[in-house]
Amino acid sequence: MMNFLLIPLLLVAFEDVVATPDINDPSFSAPIANITVPVGREAIMTCIVHDLASFKVAFLRVDTQTILTIQSTVITKNHRIGITHTENRIWQLRIKDVRESDRGWYMCQINTDPMKSQVGYLDVVVPPDILDYPTSQDMIVREGYNVSLHCAAVGSPEPTITWRRERGKPLLSVGSREIFSAEGPSLMIPRVNRHHMGAYLCIASNGIPPTVSKRIMVIVNFPPTIWVRHQSFFVAIGQKITLECITESHPNSVNYWLRGKGDIVQGGSYEQLMLENVFKVVMKLVIRPVKATDFGIYKCIAKNSLGESEETISVHHKSKPVDLLAYHQPNHISASFANSSTFRNSDWNLQHFSHSCTISSFIPSSFFLVWGIFLLS
Repeated sequence: MMNFLLIPLLLVAFEDVVATPDINDPSFSAPIANITVPVGREAIMTCIVHDLASFKVAFLRVDTQTILTIQSTVITKNHRIGITHTENRIWQLRIKDVRESDRGWYMCQINTDPMKSQVGYLDVVVPPDILDYPTSQDMIVREGYNVSLHCAAVGSPEPTITWRRERGKPLLSVGSREIFSAEGPSLMIPRVNRHHMGAYLCIASNGIPPTVSKRIMVIVNFPPTIWVRHQSFFVAIGQKITLECITESHPNSVNYWLRGKGDIVQGGSYEQLMLENVFKVVMKLVIRPVKATDFGIYKCIAKNSLGESEETISVHHKSKPVDLLAYHQPNHISASFANSSTFRNSDWNLQHFSHSCTISSFIPSSFFLVWGIFLLS
């Protein structure tokens, strides 16, 4: 049916070139191969004819019944169409800068009576392209909310959509199982938290290079959290120590120190880091207690537009160690003291007596004078 519709068109074009049948009519040496060409490239449809003699070859577009070329002449006004041949045997229809609209059936005809023809199909493939709309844009969400990301892509064949995160992070965690990729035009993230913050990649592919992707940034806002390395310190007067707190927040927080009943402490260092898109601040306060009021409670505080958090650090006074007398039977005592009933009934047990009735060097000499007077009285 297709060929019959095209015959009248050819008769009009060929009315002055219809050849008288020869003993050996021309024939096709091979069928036209179906070809697949990426958009923007050149498509070449090849028609091989045997014994053409004085007959003519023409190419047509089947779906529109348009004559494109007759012999070496281009009929269509489409400047992308061209024709070449080799020894009147290998005829090639050339379509430059192929477009999707060029996809379809093409016919090679010989103006014999009856007409001879064969057809071939041109498939135009298109690499994927991600559409700006309705693909999701960068977004800012509050911690605990649900997030839905969407990605729309076109191409031929139809692209498949794959979701991943940058640097190999898991997309989702289901129990103890981590999911690193997912397919489909949408990605749902229930109850987002700060660990979901970062870049998500929508990757479109259809087997036609290049594969394309779009980076969608998800920012999660949350109030500050704060923790300390050590909550208590015991220091002597004049001893230098460093108090340290670490905060996380988004957006960034205002950080400061309080002492005692709420007095703001001047100074301190605040080292700000940006890790995994989260603002981290290492708060350090160096103190050297020299008076009683320097001891007590210190608070590190972090505030942002979503809330505030605080932690306390206690700084206690540590007294110098005091030497105490040991309570156990002495190892060496003099004979005169050993026979003393007063000594035997004494509650004091003195260690390390020498034969000359001396005690270890940590007991002052004045102690023996007082003690001897007491025993002799």
